[in-house]
Amino acid sequence: MNKNATKKEVLEAYHFRHATKVFDPTKKITEEDFQFILETGRLSPSSNGLEAWKFLIIQNPELREELRPYAYGAYNQLLTASHMVVILARKGLVPESPYIYEQLTKVKKFPAEMVRNNVGAWHDFFDSFHLDNEQARTAWASKQTYIALGNMMTSAAMIGIDSCPIEGFIPDRIHEILEERGLLGEDEYEVSVMVAFGYRAKEPREKTRRTIEQVSEWIL
Repeated sequence: MNKNATKKEVLEAYHFRHATKVFDPTKKITEEDFQFILETGRLSPSSNGLEAWKFLIIQNPELREELRPYAYGAYNQLLTASHMVVILARKGLVPESPYIYEQLTKVKKFPAEMVRNNVGAWHDFFDSFHLDNEQARTAWASKQTYIALGNMMTSAAMIGIDSCPIEGFIPDRIHEILEERGLLGEDEYEVSVMVAFGYRAKEPREKTRRTIEQVSEWIL
């Protein structure tokens, strides 16, 4: 593996990244750069390798405007961001679900017989994490999307692109709007989180964080 990025460069990207509230609407991310950002999301780890997510890239101006009244955390970003992504979490994850079977046999290339024989182990896993209802299972899937979210924002910062993670929205209304447009499949997805990408309109104040001693403890 060719380690092109130094530790210093990685830390510089983390210092560069901030939650950009207003982007410069005249500056657009190139297709090549945004595909790079998406690829880091696609390659992100997920529980049991299920990849229980989908990335909706909302570039349609009318849809962005329709979402604005119900996305108070993205009110300015929806108008100014070069790219707006709504990350969806997959619903209906149960051991016997067609999606899990397809993921394990078609994507991960496990033998079909082995997958069928391991359904009991999947039930044990779901029981151990109390994934005994749809709400709990969707919340579990939603947690996975935040791994992709973090990786996408970091990769963007590494190439000088700004971002902003957004949880400030009314889930039911956003869900309804996307569902009306057929963007959630056959009740396959739930809205998890949003993230905006673009270029900052102004420089932010200096980054502040608690010290490493305050946020970490070594157990030896």
